[in-house]
Amino acid sequence: MRFLLDPEQRAFAASLDAMLTAADTPGTAREWGRGAHARGRALWAGLAGAGVFALAVPEAYEGLGPRPVDLAVAFVELGRHAVPGPLVETVTAAALLREPGPAKRLLPALASGASMATVAYEGASDEEGAFALDGDAADVRLSVTPAGLRLAPGYDGVRPSLDPARRLARLTAGGELLAVGPPAPEALLIARLATAAQALGVGLALLERTVAYVGRRTQFGVPVGSFQAVKHRLADTRIALEFARPLVLGAAVTMDPADVAAAKASACEAAYGAARTALQAHGAIGYTAEYDLSLWLTKARALRTAWGTPDECRAAVLAARARPVSR
Repeated sequence: MRFLLDPEQRAFAASLDAMLTAADTPGTAREWGRGAHARGRALWAGLAGAGVFALAVPEAYEGLGPRPVDLAVAFVELGRHAVPGPLVETVTAAALLREPGPAKRLLPALASGASMATVAYEGASDEEGAFALDGDAADVRLSVTPAGLRLAPGYDGVRPSLDPARRLARLTAGGELLAVGPPAPEALLIARLATAAQALGVGLALLERTVAYVGRRTQFGVPVGSFQAVKHRLADTRIALEFARPLVLGAAVTMDPADVAAAKASACEAAYGAARTALQAHGAIGYTAEYDLSLWLTKARALRTAWGTPDECRAAVLAARARPVSR
């Protein structure tokens, strides 16, 4: 089966690529990691103006969606350009806000980019609150608790994560109860799909930068990229990413939990493999935080376990396949 984007979707991806290329996203990501959000919020407004966040918000609340395929197209570009901020969490929040009252109050601002959201899943033992991505920058802080969905009243402290552009904040426990009972099942699917698409974009960027670098770097008077061992490693990376792409797009079409879990595992493992290849091909310079490659290297590692580890996603696929099919 072939998954081909239609002309409108390809134009959408191209427009995001052009906008993000002109926006100096590496510089924005570095500032975001230092807690300076001005450039990141300006970029966020531009993405909202292009309709990115409206794709996750129902039309009844001033959105365009939900449109998971277009959302996946957008998140590939967000990953390719290492855009910072609670991107996955904002679209996940849109799936969590299903009660009419909170949805009418909060979703229009998410669709327009006037506010950004973050989400934390709090276990029964997390009495002091749970950590959420970019809780210091988010305007809407949602906490999924055993009792239901709550609007956290604030946050207490920020700590760095593996990816410097992904800052973690502990949400304050308690707050307004927005919905009772378990979270909307669509929320985890959206989170995993968006993470998979973002990881695919990260992997593609790593491969592109590595191919360019080994074409410039010389050893023994020839480009490093001419060595068979390097070619084979890059080819393996490309194959893994190209196998992940139809899984991501196919999962966006079906939104089946097993398909989404498979896409998440495949895309994140492919991106992680691309990071390892990039680090090996770049040598010592790849280990320096000042080199822009590090923005994608750390993001590939962080996304690999975000919203479900590879083992958890594979277990979800196996469990779905083990269930008997009703006739």
